[in-house]
Amino acid sequence: MSNEVRSYAQAGVDVAALAGGLGNLVGRLAETSSLIRRGKPVLPNGLFANVLDLGTGQGLAIGTGGVGTKLLVAHALQKYDTVGIDLIATNVNDLLCVGAEPIAMVDSVAVPDADADLLEQLAIGLVEGARQARISVPGGEIAQVRELLATHPPDGRAGVDLVGTAVGIVPMDRLVVGEDVQPGDLVIGLPSSGLHANGYTLARKVLATGYGAEDYAERPDELGGSSIGEELLTPARVYVREVMSVLDAGVPIKAMAHIAGDGLLNLLRIQSEAVGFVLESLPDPPAVMQLVASRGGLAPAEMYLTFNMGIGFTFVVSEAQAGRTVEILREAGSEPMVLGRAVRDDCSGLSLPQHHLVGSGKEFRAV
Repeated sequence: MSNEVRSYAQAGVDVAALAGGLGNLVGRLAETSSLIRRGKPVLPNGLFANVLDLGTGQGLAIGTGGVGTKLLVAHALQKYDTVGIDLIATNVNDLLCVGAEPIAMVDSVAVPDADADLLEQLAIGLVEGARQARISVPGGEIAQVRELLATHPPDGRAGVDLVGTAVGIVPMDRLVVGEDVQPGDLVIGLPSSGLHANGYTLARKVLATGYGAEDYAERPDELGGSSIGEELLTPARVYVREVMSVLDAGVPIKAMAHIAGDGLLNLLRIQSEAVGFVLESLPDPPAVMQLVASRGGLAPAEMYLTFNMGIGFTFVVSEAQAGRTVEILREAGSEPMVLGRAVRDDCSGLSLPQHHLVGSGKEFRAV
């Protein structure tokens, strides 16, 4: 299968086409902002979350997201007890990017049948994710929609879907949107735990040949004893502890980015104009990503567009605040890395000199 799939688009996820369709959807939904009496959204579309002004000096940050086709790995192995962590990480990590403290998430679970064991496994992951994120899960929905869910060989069982919506609180005078980023500011990154919940449509089609447990049972030498299935089900990292440690210390963070879909290009989702980034000190990608690249024959441009490549979250701070930020992050138990810096760039691009790549919009190109 690795000889057949050379890009995310060929695997079935066309990021460029999605961007065009998303513009149509967002344009229509923007009309709803004029329909409300209070709780007006204050941020433009395209950031990691929006914030509703409650008129009390506090804002309600809100965002939504799902686990995606990582659930097909869980389905193959019939192991659902960690994907709840992925769901909470996906949602709360986005809220953090606007300076919010996550407080709660509700979930929506689509299942073919009310399978008690499956729901128990999902609950185990949700509780663990909530513990890591220090939030509650005060409600949710379970929908039995067998006809909407695809079935997969070898046993013809239908899959599940799992999405959530999270909320958080942020003082309106402490919003973080990147408008103050200046050339010379430093980019600090936190490591990911693996693929998190992005790029699975491509990774699965490169590393596995079907939908059964046996398709994920291989233990390549590159993974140090782990099976492909075990590696792909590694839960996403929750960054609440680290980010709140920095914010509570009063460090003037200029921008934050959750490195998820579109990879490091998420750094460009800021409101500062004529500023780009040069990242000249990137870590080696995790072994599973190197395996995907080698077996799939995937170019670095495709890899850095599709996967987090070992960096799950970033901060942008002034050079004067970088040392303090790194120290706080280490005290919080993380392993921060100074990746590069902001530069003046009228095109607002992202340069990765180690890999001879320049990125903007929804693509990287070799230079």
